[in-house]
Amino acid sequence: MEKVFCLGLMLGAVGGALLTANSYKARCLVKKSQSELTQKVNELMDEKLKAMSEGNSEKSAQN
Repeated sequence: MEKVFCLGLMLGAVGGALLTANSYKARCLVKKSQSELTQKVNELMDEKLKAMSEGNSEKSAQN
């Protein structure tokens, strides 16, 4: 059962890669999704870093 699942997973990944490699629209969609995801991750990281720096400055002000 696990072997069949792993085989299906690998075949699906290879099929998806071939489809993406041969389709201009699919490549554009993947690139667009990657850039959107990267932008969102960068925004989240900026927010976390800002919150951390504000937290550190508040601790320094209290001491």
